[in-house]
Amino acid sequence: MEFDLSQEQESFRKVMREFAESEIRPYASEWDDKKTFPLHVIKEMGKMGLFGLIFPEEYGGSGADFTTFCIAIEELAKVDSSVAITLSAGVGLGASPVYHFGSPQQKDEWLPKLCSGETLGAFGLTEPDGGSDAGSTLTKAMRVSDDEWSISGAKAYITNSGTEITGFITVTANTDEGVTAFLIPSGTPGLRIEPAYKKIGWHASDTHGVVLDDVRVSNSAILGTIGKGYAQFLATLDEGRIAIAALALGLIRGCRDEAVAYAKSRNAFGGPIGRYQGVAFKCADMDVDVEIVRSLVYKAAWLRDSGRAFKREAAIAKLYSSEAAMRAAKDAVQIFGGAGYMDETSVARYYRDAKILEIGEGTSEVQRVVLARQLGLKP
Repeated sequence: MEFDLSQEQESFRKVMREFAESEIRPYASEWDDKKTFPLHVIKEMGKMGLFGLIFPEEYGGSGADFTTFCIAIEELAKVDSSVAITLSAGVGLGASPVYHFGSPQQKDEWLPKLCSGETLGAFGLTEPDGGSDAGSTLTKAMRVSDDEWSISGAKAYITNSGTEITGFITVTANTDEGVTAFLIPSGTPGLRIEPAYKKIGWHASDTHGVVLDDVRVSNSAILGTIGKGYAQFLATLDEGRIAIAALALGLIRGCRDEAVAYAKSRNAFGGPIGRYQGVAFKCADMDVDVEIVRSLVYKAAWLRDSGRAFKREAAIAKLYSSEAAMRAAKDAVQIFGGAGYMDETSVARYYRDAKILEIGEGTSEVQRVVLARQLGLKP
């Protein structure tokens, strides 16, 4: 068994770490406080080729493996989850469906701009009345002619849907043939982006509701196969769960490092608080979870890169890592005490950012359903 990353991957990690430390960490608290989407940083990430990492060179990508992509997500999330999820969603939910299911024309039109970071794509699956029950899509697409569709409905909690560089939103809609995916360019008449949500975390990430009111598109807007849209997006979510686990890994590392540093520097009762088991053991538990989650993330990524089945491993990585992130964030805040409850501390931001990891890309309960079915059970 080989646990080491390649020399190229280690070099890439070093570049990502330096970028995160110099261009994101100093400003993350301010972006969080002001709920600012850091467009200039996202554009710089585009210039670095991060949005094109896993896509072929013919579209402006790097042709890297998914493991390398996870390295990028992990290092970004160690300092700021909002920037990390912008990249994760931009690649996994925006560009990947176009790459995997798009027509040659759709790929030629969109992938070069997505790979360069010039454009972000959004993924509209969740609805106001359908989160985990995403198969019960209420949005409808009706044929009005041989080459025109009318789409009406609403989508909720859509990442990267309202930025200045959002180029399109892919939505699922019910048709006579079943759930079908449609790629709808920004600015299409009838497509309305709702005001940004007031979230408890991910403040520097762009998230909106989307309303479709008689949106008219041609057959060229169909992404993939008519009636297969739901299955297509389930496949997309499997990769996304590995990326969310990588994000959780970065957050756990951030919590551990902040907690250890504070435990060494904060003095009480005549010495550093890290000399007490109540504090030291919490730090030790975080370190254990870093190693467990790292193994889960990179095994799932390796399976994906090897062309092997990875649904089970993606669900395990996502489930364990998200719940471990919540534990780490809670314990880090506890170690910081009153200071940890103040918004200006990194651990307070980690605490608020961690909760969504148990919800997005499939809740913890959904992951347990997936895993139970892998065991032949039918909950």
